[in-house]
Amino acid sequence: MIKFLTNGGDATEAYVEFHGRSKKADYVLKALPHRPAPKATMKERGFNGHEALSKDYAILRKQLEEEGFFDPAPGHVAYRVAEVIAMHVVGAYLFMCGSTYPIQAAGLFILGIVSGRCGWLMHEGGHYSLTGHIPTDRMLQIAIYGIGCGMSAAWWRNQHNKHHATPQKLKHDVDLDTLPLIAFNAEIAKKAKSPMLKLWLKYQALLFTPVSCLLVATGWQYYLHPRHIMRTKRQHTEGMMIVIRHLLFYGLLCRGMTWGQSVTIYTIYNTVAASYIFSQFALSHSHLDVSAPDEFLHWVEYAADHTINVHGGSWLGTRFVDWWMAYLNYQIEHHLFPGMPQFRHPIVSERVQVLFAKHGIKYDNRFYTSACYDTWYNLHKVGNPSLETQKAWKAEREAYKAAQAAKKAE
Repeated sequence: MIKFLTNGGDATEAYVEFHGRSKKADYVLKALPHRPAPKATMKERGFNGHEALSKDYAILRKQLEEEGFFDPAPGHVAYRVAEVIAMHVVGAYLFMCGSTYPIQAAGLFILGIVSGRCGWLMHEGGHYSLTGHIPTDRMLQIAIYGIGCGMSAAWWRNQHNKHHATPQKLKHDVDLDTLPLIAFNAEIAKKAKSPMLKLWLKYQALLFTPVSCLLVATGWQYYLHPRHIMRTKRQHTEGMMIVIRHLLFYGLLCRGMTWGQSVTIYTIYNTVAASYIFSQFALSHSHLDVSAPDEFLHWVEYAADHTINVHGGSWLGTRFVDWWMAYLNYQIEHHLFPGMPQFRHPIVSERVQVLFAKHGIKYDNRFYTSACYDTWYNLHKVGNPSLETQKAWKAEREAYKAAQAAKKAE
């Protein structure tokens, strides 16, 4: 984070949000070489004028902290953990004991969805916003991510924190480095030189779910994450969780099946899980503009310019989207306050809107269907950069907006 933000940027807000609960981080920070901030350089880079925004953000954050919005909620943590356990039990029961193929398929589908929901839950554990106790949240993340998704919590924390420090910033946000499987942005797509890769990107909107999502998940589970576990010597913790996952799946769930049948079942299960979690994560960032490597934004500007919120429209629809995306549909609030328990983001969103309005900042809150359309439209546009294609899709987009407006007016 220091490397990402201190070369012309102000890391104050980011440091507080990511390390506010860590005494160790304060000790490390004090031990690092330090010098006065070069005010002239900051002014040249355009950071003058953000003093009022920084002040108002700090006031809002202090108010929220004093009102208890950052405090852990044990009841909510218990509910979230109980939910994934219950869904696993129901899914396994239907799959193993179902008398018909549709019932077994429903069980396998539930298992895939709950694997994705383990991704949502471990995400909050990785931000230390579950119990608020870092060792406990880290332990929960290791178990939930390892058993539920077959992946490394340490690898995720390393990569995801870089994303949070500078979202949608070229050469900084690791979530933009997605080749050769996918390109969310034209600047990334330009790196594709091979005719075969260009052909793949041309159809990436169709391949994204389930093909690309499954390939990403499989590569993470069986290469990238095990390699990180071995390199960082976490075999006795994260490695053990992944072993438990496979023993439960192949030794219990697929008991009595051939290896071919078991691998097929796992692939279907993994396809559902990967398609669910990766496609929903993509809604909040991937279709937005990027900032240049030498462009420095304020902490609030990163949240406003490079994330969106997603809602379901009606009261019931929004409640479903809140559950379906595990409150990460309030991505603006999540990027402003990543250490806040995520279920509180809907409550503080109105106060964030007031802050944005005061400083003339856009608060981007879109319908779920619109966010989905924008995500897949962007994939198609990036993969097919011809002017004719862009014009055609733009016309379709305008027609879609007009139809939505007319429907809303009725």
